[in-house]
Formats: sequence, C-alpha cells, structure tokens
Amino acid sequence: MKNWSLATRIVSGVLCVVTLSLLALSIAVAGFTRYEITERLDNSLQEVSERLQAIITIQPHKAQSDNVAWVPDVGPRTLAYQVVDQSGHVVLRSQNAPVEPFVPDIHTGFANTPLFRVYIAAPTATAYRVLVGEPTLHRREATWRATAMAVLPILIFLPVIWVLVRLIVRRALRPLNRLHDEMQSRGSGNLSPISSLDLPVELVSIQHAVNTLLSRLKTALSTERAFAASAAHELRNPLGALLAQVQMLGRMLPEGSSANKRVEIIADRTRRLARTVEKLLQFSRASSGVAFRRDRFDLLVVLYVLVDDLGHLPHAGRSINLKAKGIGHIFVYGDMDATGILLRNLLENALLHGTSDMPVKVEVKPEGCIDVINDCPALAPDTLAQLTSPFVRGGSSRNGSGLGLAIASNIARQMDARLQLQSPLTGSARGLSVSLCFPNPEIILLSEET
Repeated sequence: MKNWSLATRIVSGVLCVVTLSLLALSIAVAGFTRYEITERLDNSLQEVSERLQAIITIQPHKAQSDNVAWVPDVGPRTLAYQVVDQSGHVVLRSQNAPVEPFVPDIHTGFANTPLFRVYIAAPTATAYRVLVGEPTLHRREATWRATAMAVLPILIFLPVIWVLVRLIVRRALRPLNRLHDEMQSRGSGNLSPISSLDLPVELVSIQHAVNTLLSRLKTALSTERAFAASAAHELRNPLGALLAQVQMLGRMLPEGSSANKRVEIIADRTRRLARTVEKLLQFSRASSGVAFRRDRFDLLVVLYVLVDDLGHLPHAGRSINLKAKGIGHIFVYGDMDATGILLRNLLENALLHGTSDMPVKVEVKPEGCIDVINDCPALAPDTLAQLTSPFVRGGSSRNGSGLGLAIASNIARQMDARLQLQSPLTGSARGLSVSLCFPNPEIILLSEET
C-alpha cells in the first residue's frame, strides 16, 4: 500500500477547494464587472446623444463648405458625434467621426460598427438626428481595466492563501507529529508511557490506548524474562547433576566394557540435551526482548572474554584467530549480556561447523564491524537465506540445534544491529562469513606505544 501524508492531503484538499472557489468567483466578478461597465458606458453614451439632440433646435442657415466641428484634444478614445438631416446626409460632425453616417439605417437605439458603439437619439421637433459613437477601443480598454482591477487581487492573493493554509495546517498537526515522534521512540528498550503532550481531544484517546498497550507489553516482557531466568535455573542444575552422576558411574565401571560404553553414550546425550536446553532458553530470552536495554559498553571487551573462554575448550583441534587491526575500543549502545549471547553463538557456530584443520577467523573492521569467518562447503542461496530461522541447519553433519544463528539474528534485530551472512567468501568457493555491525559505533584506536 502506498504511503500518504495526512498534512499533504489536507493542504491539497483545502487548496483545491479554495482555488476552484476563487476561480469561480473571479469568473463571476469578471462577468458582473463587464456587464456593469457596459451598462454604465451605454448610459453615458445615451445621455450625451439625448443632450445633443435637445440642443439642436434650428437648421443651419446655409450649407458650409466645412461641416466639421473642431474640438481640441480629440484622440482615438474620444466620443464622436454626427448630425444627420432627413435625407441621411451628415451636416455636422466631430473631427474624429467618419464622413458618412455611422450606420446606414438610422433608427433610435444602440448599434454596433467595427469601430464604434453608436447610440441614435429619438427625434425631436427638428429635422435632424444626432448620432453619438464611442470608440470600440476605448470601451474594450475600459472593460478590461475594470475586470483586471476586480479579478487580479483575487488571483494575486492565491499564493498568500496557499502559504497561510500550509502554515495553519502544519501548526494544527504539530501535536500529531509530537505524538508520532514519541510513539516511534518506543520499542527498543523504551516502554515508558507517553507523557502529557497537550494534545487535542481527538488524539487524547490514541495516547491513552498507546500507553495501555505499552503497559501490557512491558508486563508481558517482564513475565517472559522472569520465566526464562527461572527455567534456566531449574533446568541447568538437574542436567548438570545428572551429567556428574553419569560421569562418576563411568569411572566406577571397567574401561572398555560394554557398560562403560553405554555410560559414555548416556553422558554424550546428556551433554547434547544440556546444550539444546541452553539454546532453547537463550532463544526464549531473545524472543522475550532481553536485548531491549540500551547501555554503553565496550564491544571488544566482550569479544576478548569470549574468545579467551572458548579458546580453552576442546573443539576437535579448531582454534580462534582474532585480529583487531589496531583498534583498542569499540563503544556501542545495547545490552552487554545479550551481546555476549549473540557473539558466543556466532563463535560456537563457527567452531562447530568449521573445518577441523582451519582456525576460525575473527576480524575487527576499521568501521567497527566484527566478521566471524569459518571454512566450510559453500551454502546454497536458498539455504543461506533461511539460516537465521529456528531449527534450520546448513546441511552439516555436526550435532547442532539449529538455533545459534536464529538467536544471534533475533538479538541483533532488537539492538538495531545488522547481521549479514555471506557464502562463499569473496575470491573463494568455500566458507561462511557472518558480519555484525552496530549503529554509530565509537571507535578508539590504539596508540603507537600500546
């Protein structure tokens, strides 16, 4: 499902409605303004024509050679007029009026020509008719100016409305963003309830529901951890006592006898059962959120302790070769005990499934990552992809529980660490490499004297 933003949807919806409303208003205002301007200009034209008609009361005494009434400051936008006798001849006109009548058919009322909007006044007692024309250029310019004055402020205000709507919506959604940030910070070790955030009524119920869920989750995790700790104590001791009794029984029996061999089989099965129980308990602890805590600790110290501890245990001749490459400390944030479980499972898995004559290599990268490398046949891509699932083995004949990498992957995910598997190794047709990288490690190099 495609992600979408509530703020973007609200802003877009409001702006679309406002923009369409303003455009409709602009069209309506433009039409109304055009109608009003046309009506006012027609009224003025009619008024001028009727006044001139009322002024003309006598016929000129004689025809003059020049029938043009020269008026100063006449331009292309000035009103033009004509005085026409009964036969349709122009007896007097303004200097910007045509020589021939504006319209051939002289009837009272308005008429349009390509260059003028003409009004013909009603006839009076005289035999003359007055025709007054307004240049179409002037009428068109006046209409456009009036329309622009009415519409342009609305259109210019659109960007201002856009900015104001964005600011208002983002400010209104600020409490929702704060609630989102608080909810996003919960999970990995932070299960505390969300404090009061001065939220609107619509979001208070969400905050209460989240706090209730966090409280239940915290209780459930605490119960799981308590069960894991109790089960570890209750199961380890009986298995350890059973193994000790079996070993004592083996020493009491003649070496090489059939009974002694059966005791060795029982001891081996008991050890395997103890290892399986240990792995199951670790898996239970990892699944219950044992690694949610965030403390600052030195990752290399944990690694050194585990390498030293596992190096003294018998592993069919296999050993661990550690290379720190001049790095003295790697400080990370997480749970130290859980990190110990994680690294121990990686090292034990490499020792268990590696080739007997090849040591397990542990390399500390300059960026703070730790690579655990062992020699083994290359794994198929589908097997490699499922190797971190519970009870999945890589096809090895070794006796393993199939939980080591699943435990490591679960703990790494809880601590926001990256666990990456590669097989075969780069430049080789064999081997398995497991890389562990913590986010934002603080790396301290060793000095030359050290």
